[in-house]
Amino acid sequence: MIQELSYVGLASPRSEDWRDYGPNLLGAMLVADGPGGAVRLAVDDVDYRIEIHRAEADEFRYAGWGMANETDLHAYVDLLAGRGVDVHQGDQTLCREREVAELAWFSDPWGLRHELSWGKSATPNSFQPGRVMRGGFVTGDQGLGHVVFQVPDLVEANRFYADTLGFRLSDRIINDHFNIRFYHVNGRHHSLALAETPGHIGFNHLMLEYRHMDDLGRAIDLLARNDTEIVQTLGRHTNDLMTSVYIGSPSGLQIELGYGGLVVDDLSWVARTYRKPSYWGHRYTGNAMTKARGIIRSIA
Repeated sequence: MIQELSYVGLASPRSEDWRDYGPNLLGAMLVADGPGGAVRLAVDDVDYRIEIHRAEADEFRYAGWGMANETDLHAYVDLLAGRGVDVHQGDQTLCREREVAELAWFSDPWGLRHELSWGKSATPNSFQPGRVMRGGFVTGDQGLGHVVFQVPDLVEANRFYADTLGFRLSDRIINDHFNIRFYHVNGRHHSLALAETPGHIGFNHLMLEYRHMDDLGRAIDLLARNDTEIVQTLGRHTNDLMTSVYIGSPSGLQIELGYGGLVVDDLSWVARTYRKPSYWGHRYTGNAMTKARGIIRSIA
């Protein structure tokens, strides 16, 4: 089964802006470019986990999900094929580009691309934060962080992501404004969340978690200097207990920067339903109330 969110890829006409945004604000490490001048960022000793390709419009390109080893990857691909998923084998060129030993990929019912791989390249003791930080990012056996997709039909999406792919439900938030389900693949409370947005599909945000509250606070202090807006103010979520802020990025999607997320244990975890997303905070700013956030497209 899937072990982690391993990497993400997007594309943007402002990909070059990530060379400053990634290190100077987020604290990520700028590493050597990918093919075609793609900007690559590391957040730990994995050689890179975030890649921004050059393009004429903001696009979500792929989410990379890590498997433990080649045996698990082959078994999982066979399982998905048996459940009717059209899985494609990545060639050696693609494997070299992603810096993995082996790769397969498929698309969800609305065309969002997911890649499965094992053996992603890493260099011990290589990570150096792009700005002063106390502790870096929470990764390790929790993977990169989490991604949130907006989907037109949550029932169909749950059928695909949970019943077919095997993502495990952590909990859900339902009220007059939200219908969101949260899924885990390891100890991180959720590596994936799906938010129902009828008539639309896309990538809402990527969450990165700091090891120290001071690193989150310093990021907030740096927002004005880096000409980056707050989309949702500092707050604490009800379900994963994350203290976080949502900020803009050069490329449409939001970045959630957090601290103190809950770790789940499948042996004792019980999924709950929440009505409110936050105990306190997470107030939308003025611009965020009128401008759609994320790399989102309408569908027929």
